[in-house]
Amino acid sequence: MIYITGDTHSDVSRFSTTEFPEQMLMSKNDYVIVCGDFGLVWNGSKRENYWLDWLENKPFTTLFVSGNHENFDMLKTYPVEEWHGGKVQFIRPSIIHLMRGQVFEDVGGKRIFAMGGAASHDIKDGILDPNDPEFHEKRKYLDRIYAMYRVLGVSWWPEEMPSEEEYAEAEKNLNACGRSVDLIVTHCAPSSIVDVIGSGFYQHDKLTDYFEQLKNNCDYKDWFFGHYHENRPIGRKFFMLYEKIIKLD
Repeated sequence: MIYITGDTHSDVSRFSTTEFPEQMLMSKNDYVIVCGDFGLVWNGSKRENYWLDWLENKPFTTLFVSGNHENFDMLKTYPVEEWHGGKVQFIRPSIIHLMRGQVFEDVGGKRIFAMGGAASHDIKDGILDPNDPEFHEKRKYLDRIYAMYRVLGVSWWPEEMPSEEEYAEAEKNLNACGRSVDLIVTHCAPSSIVDVIGSGFYQHDKLTDYFEQLKNNCDYKDWFFGHYHENRPIGRKFFMLYEKIIKLD
């Protein structure tokens, strides 16, 4: 049994028994997938660990791909292991980060291709470097004008976008399975889908263009993504998710 949802941004209250009663019939061999911006590997706080433990005690296993709002420095501290044929990081025994470019076999009876990451669209006023001697003055000014900015190594990391090695890993793994999967799980969408949902607000980038290639040269049944904070199907194969939790057939 697989359920899937969009960005959680460290708020996992949607997985309470009140909001998600279906979990009563689930076990650790059933899965809930988060399409990026999981947000509970962020600062190692007591609050964060409380909610990780709370989620770990749920009857299901939580899987997530990375979004653009993750602490990639913290993620790097977790060892890389193999699970269902692909590379993962265990945040807790049943909270698992699906690493980029990986194909996972027989997850709830499905073959899944996972490729997290996205370009932030809330940084139009810049990225501040804490080591800049003028950091505090710049930050005060940007706060005063309600600017959209983030801080390097604090709220933004360049690893939000895949590396060349991760793109190569994706191609290697897709070719090894004949470029045929049941599900594709990402954080952002292919460029043509971005055009449909963005009305010009969201821009194409290297990752959305790569996904556009996959859209046309891979065989898949369904493609799920988050990032855009809406819930809606797009065509027959694409599903944009935010707080909604849906069950896969």
